[in-house]
Amino acid sequence: MKLTLYTDYGLRTLIALAVAPDRRHTVTGISAAFGISRNHLVKVVARLADLGYVETTRGKGGGMRLARAPEQIRVGRVVRELESGLGVVACLGDDGDGCVISPVCRLKGLFEEATQAFLEALDGHTLDELVKPRASMARLLGIPVVVEAAPQPAIPAVPAVRKAKAVPAGR
Repeated sequence: MKLTLYTDYGLRTLIALAVAPDRRHTVTGISAAFGISRNHLVKVVARLADLGYVETTRGKGGGMRLARAPEQIRVGRVVRELESGLGVVACLGDDGDGCVISPVCRLKGLFEEATQAFLEALDGHTLDELVKPRASMARLLGIPVVVEAAPQPAIPAVPAVRKAKAVPAGR
């Protein structure tokens, strides 16, 4: 199965936003980080905003960020919403692509089954999983990110040992 550039750019945008979810990002910054068309990305971001994945703010200090937590965004759902036609062959379209055997073709059912399995596999993953390890992803994209230190295990307190005073013999 091959996804369109539109979906690819949509997923890349979400990944960049998830790397530093508390930070505002710009289309220019994300397009530069991935080396992709800014003009094309503007359209993709508008769609992501319409779908409720991204919240945008115009003007000075504006930009975009995720509208939901990365753990709540399922990859399969994003792909379904961004792809206009998920069929791996033309006959999976609404009109059957004019194929004469379309009404009885068993291959069509097999491809539909494969497409569903593909999407179900993607449904098993969240955006949060795609950005780990965050620090490495941020470095590769040139996105400043604050990396939280892993919690350190508590060191049990050692009870203080009291030295006994030496008592002189014969007392």
